[in-house]
Amino acid sequence: MKTRYSILIFTLLILYSCSGTKNIPEGDLLYTGHKIEVNGEKTSRSERKKIEKSLDELIRPKPNRSILGMRPGIFFYNLAGDVKKEKGFRHWLKYKLGEKPVLFSEVDLAYNKKIIQNHAENKGFFNVKTQADSTKTRKKATADYVVSLNYQYKIKEIQYPNDSTSLGKEIVGLKQNSLLKLGEPYDLDKIKTERARIDVKLKELGYYYFNENFILTQVDSTVGNHEVKLWLDIKETTPEKARKAYHINNIYVYSNFKLEQDTLQENSSAAEKYKNFTIIDREKLFKPSVFENTLNFEKGDLYNRTNHNLSLNRLITLGTFKFVKNQFKESDTIGNYLDAYYYLTPLPKKSIRVEALAKSNSANYSGTELNINWSNRNTFRGAELLSIKAFGGLEVQVSGQNNGFNVYRLGGETSLIWPRFITPFKVHTASGFVPRTKASINYEYQLRTQLYALHTFQSSFGYMWKENERKEHNLNVFDITYTKPNKVTDLYREQIQENASLEKVIQKQLIFGPTYSYTYTNTMYTQKKNTFYFKGALDLSANATGLIMGANDPNNPKSILGVSFSQFAKFETDFRHYLNFGNETKLASRIILGVGIPYGNSNELPFVKQFFIGGTSSIRAFRARSIGPGTYLDTTNNTFLPDQSGDIKLEFNTELRTKIYDFIKGAVFVDGGNIWLLNEISDKPGAQFSNQFLKQLAIGTGVGLRFDFSFLILRTDFAFPLRKPYLPKGQEWVIDAIDFGDRNWRKENLIFNLAIGYPF
Repeated sequence: MKTRYSILIFTLLILYSCSGTKNIPEGDLLYTGHKIEVNGEKTSRSERKKIEKSLDELIRPKPNRSILGMRPGIFFYNLAGDVKKEKGFRHWLKYKLGEKPVLFSEVDLAYNKKIIQNHAENKGFFNVKTQADSTKTRKKATADYVVSLNYQYKIKEIQYPNDSTSLGKEIVGLKQNSLLKLGEPYDLDKIKTERARIDVKLKELGYYYFNENFILTQVDSTVGNHEVKLWLDIKETTPEKARKAYHINNIYVYSNFKLEQDTLQENSSAAEKYKNFTIIDREKLFKPSVFENTLNFEKGDLYNRTNHNLSLNRLITLGTFKFVKNQFKESDTIGNYLDAYYYLTPLPKKSIRVEALAKSNSANYSGTELNINWSNRNTFRGAELLSIKAFGGLEVQVSGQNNGFNVYRLGGETSLIWPRFITPFKVHTASGFVPRTKASINYEYQLRTQLYALHTFQSSFGYMWKENERKEHNLNVFDITYTKPNKVTDLYREQIQENASLEKVIQKQLIFGPTYSYTYTNTMYTQKKNTFYFKGALDLSANATGLIMGANDPNNPKSILGVSFSQFAKFETDFRHYLNFGNETKLASRIILGVGIPYGNSNELPFVKQFFIGGTSSIRAFRARSIGPGTYLDTTNNTFLPDQSGDIKLEFNTELRTKIYDFIKGAVFVDGGNIWLLNEISDKPGAQFSNQFLKQLAIGTGVGLRFDFSFLILRTDFAFPLRKPYLPKGQEWVIDAIDFGDRNWRKENLIFNLAIGYPF
């Protein structure tokens, strides 16, 4: 009994400590948050809820985060005590994991009341009444606000400038797409946004010196029954130069600008005239054509903000300059013209970087990799990037049937990137991202201990370009891969006798042809409720070659240099949707569809191009690459777990993510899918794709934690299957068999995944 009482008392002490009130200064209270009550019979309930939500975000200060009434942040803050050093464990505990208590003495009720009053009036509630008070209980206090709304005023009339100046006429011409609409509620934020919109449009029309503060907005609330009239006009104090549209005159580029320079001489001996530009580069570091391909302005162009920003963005994305600065000045020689100046500070030409990485892959392998990267920027004075990389790594499977079959990787890559399209004809893009041409050649030696080794040579030449920050294209005109086996062990050859499909892993492979991928994403817009990611990829091999050589019999394949080449067409899509609920809660969903069609010289896709499913970033309730194809189950007594592959893939995942505490996030997920073969193979019954594919899906579920340490995200998932497609017909669903208390069930079904980063 004493032990139980001791545990109870200890637990109560911990809970008391976590409540956050233990070390509150005498005479003060712990601030636990606020309550807002919004009243008003003249306003709809939905509108009151909307106002209440917006006011919630304005009230300051924010209280300490709590979990079930406990405030662990304050507990850790107090636990760390006095911290004198600005680093170390105690500093991390106090200021990263912990939170300083928010005291009621920090709350300014009068100030918050004023904020509430102003916000309501800015939304059109001109006769609002507000009250502020507090509720105190023991060592805690809350702030209480009451808002009484009346009628919300609507827009009855909008008056734009009626003068005859060019600027006035341009503003009047912009009213067609105005954000302000008759009959809608008065909203000061929307009025400000409309002024900003007008300013943006005028910048596109040459009005460089204009800004939104030159637009005067007046309101008359006496024109009707709870209605207002708006006047948008040009302030009389607007400078004369802000009323004029400007063109571009001279363009000066300081391509080797040093920040410590005090004076700039456009007409110095270092200046070089090139078409529309004047290049100042005493050391001749760059070819003038670099700037012709990068800058969007030409002499005589009407100034516009789009080309202004695109030029800066292209200079930055060249990856050659450390600092990029731009300035426009009124021309001394001609009126209503601007001279453009670009001050560019190059990065060091040569650099070396050493990286030590922790990594995990879809095959449930974890390990480390060491990369050594040497770069030469501006290799041929055209902002080219020459990179040479050497790498080595080790991957192990901590648990699972492949434990002990470690993977060693060693290799290197050489690539050269040109900041332009290298084509027989001139191509210019209006994107803010510089298009690139890339040529690369690499080699990798992979040793799977106790099994085999592979030598892989790869070379490619192609183009990369972005339409904007959301849309990206990658086209390899040719992509050649040659794989040669080495050191195949007797153990692996013995397994081939039992499973003939293992032999294709160690066959010589020659793959060549174009590849293309398109990516669209708006996931960088974190404030949007719905965001998307889409990637579509097309991979073709030996299409023209097979036609020329008459390759139409996979049983008697054509060869190049004694190696049979693969012939296929492969298409794959990856679509993701993210639904943001706010408060760092998100529903993430993904669907993957892939199809590979071998033909001509091949009756199946080469192993490196086939699809796999299962593992830490796929269907997490099944071991990596252990599912399928179809209903097939490998019953051979393999010493290791062979990779199951297919020509067709369908996978879907959905995961609800939410914040638990500071850097800890939780997830509940469901995964499903399978792979199939396009053609029937006698030793893999049930593997061929058919119209019964929906009845052959593997499904699993689970929960997980994500630890966000800023420099990496460590992910842990516990998952278990709900449906096993390889079980006898009618017995595939295994929900009734779930028994967490059964040790044998846990051993057979419960899968623990440890990985780095989110699965999608």
